[in-house]
Amino acid sequence: MSIAAYLREIGRGRDGARDLTRAQAADLMRALLRGGVSDLELGAWCVAMRYKGEAVEELAGFLQAVMEDCRPVPAGATPTVVLPSYNGARRLPVLTPWLALALAARGCRVIVHGQRDDPGGRLTSHAVLQELARHGLPVEFPHEAAGVGDRPGAFWLPTAALHPGLQRLLDVRRTLGLRNSAHTLVKLLAPCPGALLVSSYTHPDYRERVSALLVQTGQWAMLLRGTEGEPVADPRRRPRIDIFEAGRPHTLCEAQPGVLPDVPELPDGRDRAATVAWTVAQLQAPQRSPEPLRFQLEAIVRLLQGRLRADTPRQTTPHPERSAA
Repeated sequence: MSIAAYLREIGRGRDGARDLTRAQAADLMRALLRGGVSDLELGAWCVAMRYKGEAVEELAGFLQAVMEDCRPVPAGATPTVVLPSYNGARRLPVLTPWLALALAARGCRVIVHGQRDDPGGRLTSHAVLQELARHGLPVEFPHEAAGVGDRPGAFWLPTAALHPGLQRLLDVRRTLGLRNSAHTLVKLLAPCPGALLVSSYTHPDYRERVSALLVQTGQWAMLLRGTEGEPVADPRRRPRIDIFEAGRPHTLCEAQPGVLPDVPELPDGRDRAATVAWTVAQLQAPQRSPEPLRFQLEAIVRLLQGRLRADTPRQTTPHPERSAA
C-alpha cells in the first residue's frame, strides 16, 4: 500500500506537520512492518518522524501495530522481567547483563532482547552475556520466543525472533545513519503477558511521552534515565525512577545531584574481558555493588512482589449466618 497520504500529514516540517490519530498511526505502522511500502516511502517516514517527533497517540498506535504481530514469550509461574537492551556501551560498561543475572539470582526469569551487534561498534549485552554463559552463569539463548523456559535465569532473544518487521525498521539506521521510531518502540516491547517492563529514555522530553503511554496501556513498568541508553541505573548516582503499577504512576526517587562521595571503579566500556570480570565479581559479592544499582534491583523486586499481591485473588471469610444456611 502507499503511505503517501500519511506522509503529507507528518512531512510538512517542524511547524506545519500534523499528528496522526492512534488509528492512523496503527494503520501506517502495519504497512511499514509488513513490508507494504517502497524504500523511498520508508526513508521519507524515518526523516519526517525524526523532524516531527512522535505524539503520545502516535506512539500508542505504533505500539498497537507492533504487538499485533509480536511473537509472544509463553507466560509462566516464574516472576518475569523484560530488559530491552539496544544501546550498548560507550565509555561506561554495559550493565544490563549484571541486572539480568542479579534478578535471576533473586528467582526471576529475565528476558533481555536486543541486537547481536551494534551499528556503531559498541559492546552489546549479547556479547557480554555470551561470555558470562561460558563462566557457568544461568544464561540461555533460545532461537525463538516460544523456547523461553519457565524458570529463573537470563534469556537473550534477538529482535528478529520477536518481530522480523521491527528488525527491518531498526536496520534502516545502517543505511540512513539515523534512529527512527522503531528505536523507541523496542524499548517498550514487553513480549510476555504479565511481565514487568524496565524501560529507559535518553532525552528528558521522552519521559513525559513514554510515561503517558505506560499510563494508557496499564503497564507494570519501571522507567528511568538509562545509563548510556541501557535500562540500568548510573552506578555513579541515582537517576530519577518512575514506577507504574498497572498504569498508576508514582516517582520512586528524584535524580541525585552530583556524584556519590566514593565513585566506584568501573571498567572501560569497550573492554569485553574487563566488563565480564567486573560483572562476575559483583554477582559474587552483591553487597559490594554500587549503591544505585542495588537500589534499582531492590525496587524491581518490591515491584514484582506488589504485582504478585495484586494478581492473587483475595480470600473472603464466609458470613456465619450464610454458612449456617
